[in-house]
Amino acid sequence: MLNRRLLLLTAALGGIGWRLGVGGTTAKAAESFAVTHSDDEWHKILTSDQYAVLREEGTERPFTSELLNEHGKGNFACAGCDQDAFASTTKFDSGTGWPSFWAPLDHAVATSRDSSYGMVRNEVHCSRCGGHLGHVFDDGPKPTGLRYCMNGVAMKFHPASA
Repeated sequence: MLNRRLLLLTAALGGIGWRLGVGGTTAKAAESFAVTHSDDEWHKILTSDQYAVLREEGTERPFTSELLNEHGKGNFACAGCDQDAFASTTKFDSGTGWPSFWAPLDHAVATSRDSSYGMVRNEVHCSRCGGHLGHVFDDGPKPTGLRYCMNGVAMKFHPASA
């Protein structure tokens, strides 16, 4: 049976490559964010891979993120503005090849409709800078039943203080 997860994984492994293209979000454009930069400033702040995902809504290839195997205690933050977005206690192995979480930290992310690639999905972006982090699906574990499928390159890990 073909589902969204299998379709995306198959497409990514089939050579579509690093960026799957620009998403179809429009609600995010109307929002204002606490952290803003010009396009030139974003290019200076972010690596080219981070820029492709955070600012152009690209998608990294599955199983390429160093954060996929990060199992330490701490928080996963937006690479664009350093705002903590997900606690390590909500991370789980979804088998998709992307870091996955069953819940974000309070007020850390927002969602908007993404109708790119002939499907409707909920895009997840940072509530502070608007950077594209990934998508959320309703096939996750309890207690929320959600799977926040995030691009590792769009995040960084903040280890918990001892």
